[in-house]
Order: sequence, then structure tokens, then C-alpha cells
Amino acid sequence: MKNRFKWLSLLMILVLAISASACSKPVEAQAPMEAAPTETPAEAPAEADVVGDLVNGYFANMPADVYKISDKDFVAAVAAGTDAFILDIRSAEDYGKGHVKGAVNAPWGPAIAENLKFIPADKTVYVYCYTGQTAGQAVNTLNVAGFDAKSVHLGWNMGISKVEGVADITETTANAFPTVEAAIDPAVQAAMDAYYGGLAAVKETKYANYKVSEDELKAMVDAADESIYILDVRKAEDFAKGHIAGAENLPFGKGMEAGFAALPMDKTVVVYCYTGQTAGQAVAGMRLLGVDAVSLNGGAGMEANQPMGWVNKGFELVTN
Repeated sequence: MKNRFKWLSLLMILVLAISASACSKPVEAQAPMEAAPTETPAEAPAEADVVGDLVNGYFANMPADVYKISDKDFVAAVAAGTDAFILDIRSAEDYGKGHVKGAVNAPWGPAIAENLKFIPADKTVYVYCYTGQTAGQAVNTLNVAGFDAKSVHLGWNMGISKVEGVADITETTANAFPTVEAAIDPAVQAAMDAYYGGLAAVKETKYANYKVSEDELKAMVDAADESIYILDVRKAEDFAKGHIAGAENLPFGKGMEAGFAALPMDKTVVVYCYTGQTAGQAVAGMRLLGVDAVSLNGGAGMEANQPMGWVNKGFELVTN
């Protein structure tokens, strides 16, 4: 009887085991988890070269008057009451001795950058200095800053003061800048602050005012100084007739910015034109683009700007 019960128990255990095995579901192997796709970060857009584009546009869109007005036309315009803004960038002392009627004074240097926002954006701006050379630089920077600016040919000393009828448009009363502020792009304002603030660093050097004297350049040419690169921006035909030894030619005018990329970045580029005025424009543009450029005092020299200028100092031009 006991054996019978024992066998019955074993049989029930076997049946239950088989039943449990049949009812259980097989465990499926899980596929390995795929790594979540990683997104390639978008490349940050290149920072816009606001100032560089404006400088290149200055030359690419150069008007027929090359951002200048003759001394005679300027005096006539002032006498006729033309609605314009006149900026005298001579020293405060010389401004006080006599200036064109209505002109305001911002002496050459940081004062120009500091007063940019007070220059009317809806008027033509006429700029004059002593001979036109630093006015050329100022005109470039003002146009880059968004103004319609032109320099007066030969400035006060060699141009305006010699025009018939100038006494009728001369005064000693000081004029103030307007109080209405123009909007200046922050990047442009920073570039203007750096440009005019940088004059302090060269003040006691041979490159003061971003210029070099005729005597200094002559000494460097004679010494075959390799730290300079001489650039003649006169017309090709005048360059062919005679130029400073070692100079290369890039005629001033519309489209000349295409030649800036070929300028050396490891030398001081000495730029000269006829009297220094258009060279001043070129120098300002080049410096804003990062080129260490200066202009030759008085340029190649002409009868109108004696005794300034290379040939007026008795230095020779070569044709080879």
C-alpha cells in the first residue's frame, strides 16, 4: 500500500513539472540597443566683416568726383548758402583765427571719432584741413561710417585761403555740433575709435599722422630699406613718365580695392599720389583693412602745392 502511494506521488510530481514547462513562454533574445543618432552641430556662421565690406564698397562705388570738391567750387557753394555740413579738422587755435562760415571744429585725432554721432546724416559733409591730406583720410572714414563726405582740394592753406572772395565767407565765431545723434554701427564706431586713437602711437615717430616726410622716405629709398613697400596711385601714364625708385603702380579710382589683396602685410606701405589727398583716402581704407599704410607728405608734388612733395624737394623720379 505504501509503495502504491509512493509511486502515485512521483507520478503527480512528474505531471506537474511537464505542465509547468509546457505553459511557460520562451525568453526571446533582445536585440542590442542602437546608439541614439548624434546630430552634427551646425557650423557657426562666419562673423560678418562689416568694416571690410564698407571699405571695399567705398572704392567699388567711387563717384566721378572721387569724393572731392575743388576749392573754388567749395567757396562758391558756401557763398551761395548751400545747405551742407562743414567740418574743419585743423587745430582749435587755427580754427579760432578764422574758418569758413558755419564750419564746426573737430581737430584731427580722436575728436573726429567722438563726434561722429553728431554729424548730420542727411547732408553732404565737406571736410578741410591744411593741405587736404588728412582730410582725405577723414573723408574715407566718414563715408565708411555712412556719411556723404567730400574733402576740399588742397585744404585751407593751399586752396581755400587763396580763392577770390574767401574773405566774404570767413568768420571767427565758433560753431557747435548739432545735438541730434545719428545711428552709428557699433563695429564701425569701434573701428573709428581705433583708427583715430592709433594716432597717439605714431605721434613721436616718422609716421606721425599716418604720413611720412619726403626726407624720411628719401633716406629709406637710398638705404634700400626692406621694411617699406612704395605704392604709386597716380595714373598709369604718369607712373610711366617717372616714379619713385622701387614703386609699384595701382591707379587710384573705382575698383582699385581689387589690388589690395596683393599688398604685403609685413611691411609699411608708403602711398603717394600727386599732392597727398587721394593717397590719404587710400591709406585710410588700407589701414581699416589691416594694412600698415602711410602716405607721403605732399605726394609726388605739383606746382599747386609747392614747396611740398617729392619733386618739389628736388628728389628725382625714375622711369626704369
